[in-house]
Amino acid sequence: MKQLIVLFLVFFSLSTSAQIDRMEPPFWWSNMQQPSLQIMFYGKDIAQYELSAPKEMIIENVLRTENSNYVFVTINTKDLPAGSYEFNFSKEGKTIFSKPFELKERREGSAFRKGFDASDAMYLIMPDRFANGNPDNDSSAKMVEKADRTNLGGRHGGDLQGVIDNLDYLEDLGVTALWSTPLLEDNDKTYSYHTYAQSDVYNIDPRYGTNEDYKKLAAEMHARDMKLVMDYVTNHWGATHWMINDLPTYDWIHQFPGYANSNYRMTTQYDTNRSEIDWKYCVDGWFVSSMPDLNQRNPLVLNYLTQNAIWWIEYADLDGFRVDTYSYNDKEGIAKWTKSIMNEYPNFNIVGEVWMHDQAQISYWQKDSPIGAIQSYNSNLPSVMDFTLHDAIMTVFDEENPSWDKGMIKVYENFVNDFLYADIDNILVFAGNHDTDRINHTYKGDVNKYKLAMTLVLTTRGIPQLYYGDEIGMVGNKAEKGDGDIRRDFPGGWKGDPQSAFTEAGRTKTQNDYHAFTKKLLNYRKNKEVLHFGKLLQYLPDNNVYVYFRYNEEERVMVVINNNPEAQELELARFAEGLNGSVSGKDVISEATINFSDRLSIKGKTSMLIELN
Repeated sequence: MKQLIVLFLVFFSLSTSAQIDRMEPPFWWSNMQQPSLQIMFYGKDIAQYELSAPKEMIIENVLRTENSNYVFVTINTKDLPAGSYEFNFSKEGKTIFSKPFELKERREGSAFRKGFDASDAMYLIMPDRFANGNPDNDSSAKMVEKADRTNLGGRHGGDLQGVIDNLDYLEDLGVTALWSTPLLEDNDKTYSYHTYAQSDVYNIDPRYGTNEDYKKLAAEMHARDMKLVMDYVTNHWGATHWMINDLPTYDWIHQFPGYANSNYRMTTQYDTNRSEIDWKYCVDGWFVSSMPDLNQRNPLVLNYLTQNAIWWIEYADLDGFRVDTYSYNDKEGIAKWTKSIMNEYPNFNIVGEVWMHDQAQISYWQKDSPIGAIQSYNSNLPSVMDFTLHDAIMTVFDEENPSWDKGMIKVYENFVNDFLYADIDNILVFAGNHDTDRINHTYKGDVNKYKLAMTLVLTTRGIPQLYYGDEIGMVGNKAEKGDGDIRRDFPGGWKGDPQSAFTEAGRTKTQNDYHAFTKKLLNYRKNKEVLHFGKLLQYLPDNNVYVYFRYNEEERVMVVINNNPEAQELELARFAEGLNGSVSGKDVISEATINFSDRLSIKGKTSMLIELN
């Protein structure tokens, strides 16, 4: 009898102490394009158990690593209906504990969701600095850093509810897509508000809200015919990520051993004359010491990142990704990651951050690039960011005395190199973002220079992207005060703010000047296919006046940007090819009717957007 009691106690001890602390992904969906699914089970010494599943579920592989706290189980979901399936963990033929795993019904048409494209105008926010819709979640007992709005580099309390509360503002402005910097959990002690050092990639940071709140944001946006773009990080996690504290494999992250910083020289990715050590320190080096660099050459890591990305698309009903530090990844690994996502969602869109200053080097990273083809490389990445245009915009409108290489010729020359890109319509164009100087600081609050820049961004080829607050003239000095100053709180996003820039009545006269111009162009662009996918015809700038046309078979618009402080007159005969016989048009900006005769007059430091009759 005593022996039976001892055996029972041993069995009870095993069954109660053995546990699964994490199962990732936490659930999946039936009828996915790619049937193989790798489930990671994590718990104390979980590798000691044998694993089985119901007979209708095929286990393709069970992988144990050098860390006994992990088991990676690959199943085949083909033809498996939605429902709950139980995994049994056993020892010496006896089931010690079980864990259910759910396959959910997939949304109808989920595989063919349409991503963002050139018909969209994208608005970038930093959620911690946009609006605080729920003050109760400003701090969290689970998270180290607490809210402190007086700290420029601290958490200020903006959240998902704040974004939801102000969707009407964005819709009225003319925005059709929203890119938010990362929202997943980041448990860094400081500077966690930017959320690029993630500590859990299956959960929204509780200071932003919940996973359900993120789903609600997507649903609210879709009801307004707007798209939601997630900022996804493949290159690194945060040092506080739970897996970093108990690595599944030594080579889950890049080790030297331990930490070494990236040299940031992304050109080593394709430099035929590179040294291997320089390449290694670019690709394997950590972005910063608090962000361990993930090893996409490890199949387990790559598969984990791929499934996590697909999980978020399916769970939150996303319309696109912006991928952080895309060109720092192992280039073969990130190409596989991208291809897997695009195979699952062929109409989806992904834009990669490729912060380089040469069009050929940026083009290398776009899908089917003629530059990448030289080295037989294809990233499969649909969209890249036009950093060279950004470089030009940040100086050109201060260059009022043009020369061979200064003034509007910089903009013209940027578009000269469009032939280097495989898909020039699928390229993100912008004046600024969360990492760059505020354009209105650069131009010292000169609204006329802002209007010239926005005319360019919102009427040229590609997908325009605006940075939150630029449309009301927000400024910030990155050089002197750091990133926190270019990421200030949007006025009116917090209860008790002295003014609210979310309403016309709450904005100052100057703020309304910025806002009204931006709103007019965005809403005009929204329904103008010629500005979405029309061809671009440009003319060499003359006396710092840049003229170009967007046209298709049905319509044409003429854009005139006078970067000269003095009024200018244009000889229209030169633009006969673009005018294509038109004798009049309407300037969308001034709403004046324009009759084309021999000359066209334009005031200093102004622009015209003429819809040709």
